[in-house]
Amino acid sequence: MTRIRQLVVGKPRNSRIVALHDDYATRIRRLGVRYETSWVAEVRPNGRYSDEHVREREGKSLLASLEDRGAVIALDRTGQLFDSETLAERLERWGTRTLDLVIGGPLGLHRDLLERADHRWSLSPLTFPHELVSLLVAEQIYRALGILRGLPYHK
Repeated sequence: MTRIRQLVVGKPRNSRIVALHDDYATRIRRLGVRYETSWVAEVRPNGRYSDEHVREREGKSLLASLEDRGAVIALDRTGQLFDSETLAERLERWGTRTLDLVIGGPLGLHRDLLERADHRWSLSPLTFPHELVSLLVAEQIYRALGILRGLPYHK
């Protein structure tokens, strides 16, 4: 895998979560993977927009930010749950040159994005803040890469 990118709705606001995420990003890069995070603007309903309209607008921004090549994995609570070893196997299987991991905003991902995704991955059936999901995904990607490379981190 040459590049992994997280594509996230809304920039994180919690500096402590950002610092933890950046630590895992650095670890991933040390393993020779080009890892990056990109953000699209979060649409705030403020009573002006319906939830569906918010998801649709964010979904259009996410879809416009995707590259034509590579795999697209949508983070969605209705997606498939993995243990760490299975995620490592999947990461290897998804092992195209590029991998986009898409994280929605507070209302989740629009159906057009979910339909475009090659796979749906769930961290849990619980709902989490998207900045926390970004951190959890980075840690799990690092863990999966560690498993594939035989690093002791996973133990």
